[in-house]
Order: sequence, then C-alpha cells, then structure tokens
Amino acid sequence: MPNSTTTETTPQQADGSLSHGLKQRHLSMIALGGVIGAGLFVGSGSGIAAAGPSIVIAYALSGVLVMLVMRMLGEMSAAYPSSGSFSAHAERAIGPWAGFAAGWSFWVLLCTAVGIEGMGAAKIVHGWLPGTPQWMWVLLFMVVFCGTNLAAVKNFGEFEFWFAALKVGAISLFLILGVLAIAGVLPGTDAPGTSNLSDFLPNGGDGLVIGLLASVFAYGGLETVTIAAAESQDPVRGVASAVRTAMWRIAVFYIGSMAVAVTLVPWNSDEVTAKGPYIATLEHMGIPGASQLMNVVILVALLSAMNANIYGASRIAFSLVERGQGPKVLARLSGGVPRIAVVTSSVLGFVCVLLNYWRPDDIFKWLLNMIGAVILVVWIFIAVSQLLLRRRIEREAPERLVVRMWAFPWLTWVALAGMAAIFVLMWREPDTRTQLYSSGGMALFLAAVGYGWQRLRAKD
Repeated sequence: MPNSTTTETTPQQADGSLSHGLKQRHLSMIALGGVIGAGLFVGSGSGIAAAGPSIVIAYALSGVLVMLVMRMLGEMSAAYPSSGSFSAHAERAIGPWAGFAAGWSFWVLLCTAVGIEGMGAAKIVHGWLPGTPQWMWVLLFMVVFCGTNLAAVKNFGEFEFWFAALKVGAISLFLILGVLAIAGVLPGTDAPGTSNLSDFLPNGGDGLVIGLLASVFAYGGLETVTIAAAESQDPVRGVASAVRTAMWRIAVFYIGSMAVAVTLVPWNSDEVTAKGPYIATLEHMGIPGASQLMNVVILVALLSAMNANIYGASRIAFSLVERGQGPKVLARLSGGVPRIAVVTSSVLGFVCVLLNYWRPDDIFKWLLNMIGAVILVVWIFIAVSQLLLRRRIEREAPERLVVRMWAFPWLTWVALAGMAAIFVLMWREPDTRTQLYSSGGMALFLAAVGYGWQRLRAKD
C-alpha cells in the first residue's frame, strides 16, 4: 500500500501552478511527432543488418508492447493529469519510493539523451561545415532550446509543432514513394517483388532478438505527450486523443517504413548500415540529393528530441520536487515555467557532451550503460501502477476512466510478461547485459534512497 502521506489530487489541482499554454494542435502534433524519434532514423540500420526482413516482425512485436504501455499510461494520465506523469502515478499507486525511483531515473535518461542528441546534430552540421568545431554547434543548440524552454510553454509547443510537421511530412513522402516503387509505377525504378524478402530470417532467432531489442529502444519519446498534457488547455481530451490514435501511427510510421525499406533494398546491402535504411532506399529509388535530404530530416528529429527532452526533464524534476522528493530550488516558477529546472537539465546535458570529449572510454561509457534499460524500468512502473490504480479509480471515481486499458487486467499482465521477456533477452546478449545490470543497479539505488526518504517523512 502507498504511504499515507500520498495525497489524491484532482486533475485541476495537479501541478496547478504551471501554465496551460499548450493548445490542442500543439498536443496533437507532439503526440504525432513523438512517434517519429531520432532512433527510428539513426538506429534502425543495425536492426535490419541483424534481423534481415524479419525486422518488420520485430517492430510489430515491440510496437504492440508500446501500444499497451501507452494505453495504460493514457488511462492514468487522463484520470490524473500531471507533469510528473508515470512518476506521479507510481507514487499514488505504489508509494513515494516508487515515484522517486521512476522519476529521477527518467530524469537522468532525458538529461543524458539531450547531450547525445546534441552531439548527433552537431556531427551532421559539421559534415556540412567541416571547418567548425562540433562542440560549438552543441553549445549553440543547447542555448537555443534552453532559451525556448525558459520562455512560455507555448514556445516549446510551437517549436515541436513545426518540427513534428516536418518529420511527419518527410516520412509520409517516403512511404508514398516507397509504395509507388514497390508497385512498379515510380519512373526509373523496377518493382523488386518479393526477391529481397526470400531470406526472411537470415541470422535465425538470434538475429531477430537483436532486431527486437533495437526496435524496443527506438520507441522512446512517446511519454512526452502525457507530461505535456498537464500544461494543455484540456489535459483529459488531449491525452485521450493521443492514446487512441497511437495504434495507427505506430503501424504506419514504424512498421510501414521498415517494410518499404527491406522490400526495396537487400537487407545485407552495405548501404543500409553505412548510410541508414532511409537514405539507401531513397537512393535506390533514384531520388536526387537523397543523402542530404535525409540528413536534414535526421537533424530536425535530433533537434526536436533535444527540445522535448529538456522540456520533459524540467517537468519531471519540477513534479518530483513539488511532491517533496528533491531540492526545492528546482520547483521555483517564473511565468509558469520551472526555469531553474530547465537550466539545470540543459547544463547536465552539456556536461554529458564534455564527458564524451574528456572521458569517452570510462565515465561516458558507464553513463550510457546506466541509462540503457531505464525505459524498460519505467514501463514496469507504469504497468504495476495501472494494475493497482484501476481498481481504486473504479471504486472511488469511475467518471475519471475516460480512457480504459483494453481487456483489463489480462493485457496488462501480457505487457508485464513481455517486459520480463525483454529483460531475459537483454541478459542473453553480451552487448546489452551490461546495460541491464547498470540500469538495474541505478534503479535499485534510487528505490533504496526513495524508500529511506519515505520513512524519514513518515516519522515527521
């Protein structure tokens, strides 16, 4: 049972001191663009190289798991909108220690991701302007997006709206051209039929496992919409709309684009791993300037992720401190924005960049391993919280169940079984075993600290 100090707040009370400057169009596009993350463009090549055409199955399986997680999170977020999202739900359902562990581990993940995405974006710009130092571009991006998040929240929403619009437009065009090429009606391109799909499992089950693990982590970023919903004009409607359309977005953007890539280009082509499946596919279709075109899209995806992660990190930190689980200075608001939390999250992101330059083989590598499986830890907290909260909401406030988890509780248990299976698969693979141990160690450490803090507060 959760600690008695945990309070039940109404949706209007939750984080009520934050502004509500996000419009429905912002939230809708954040949800839409959040599906198209940098991981899809950058990391899918290695998955195809390992799994071959079966990467489509890998993305479909992980996509089903992600849809279940989003449905669970949507149910709780529509009932109790909060910038703390799953962290606040874990505290309400399990106890303050769970909210502490889930929230701060995710905060570390987001801050580190800000630095990694900044380095990826700087590498692209450095390729266009080789005479400029990469750290300068990272610093510039950090300053721009820190400034964006320091201003009113509608500025963040506006940036994400246009970033998402460009990503959606680009991948939609990719899918349209791909379908035309597969049908043999795109000028200058011969229809390959199923010739590239004949060796469906080229590396057997082990290759599919590697592809599955790669696909799971490509879905990161979907949680941002439930964090942002707390600052929208109609949080319940926004969350409900985003969650209900998650299924077709995942099917079209992720599974569809993988299917197009492996149908048009041989899975073992050097171009797939060297340039990425999107550039390789566009060049196969004879699209002029395909490489630079996709570099622009990838740059936008990385900058969008930086912007969203600075926002998400600052709101998670704000919510944790509001609930008495961190230094009070991070909860100071100015103009409805937790500006100290924004600056702190941005600075830590840049510290990660400096660590990559100064200590790439030990501290930075250790940091990357530590965040490797955090998203799975968060998903476990979401599933357990939903199992516990659903019955309580049905009993105490059934009118809040605007979004309902499908086939409860059976599909929640199926999702938990899927997460356990992924942990086992990570343990089997040497490359991911270290990440599993490091992320698990951080989660256990934070849970212990959170439990100690919970006991101290209970004595006051």
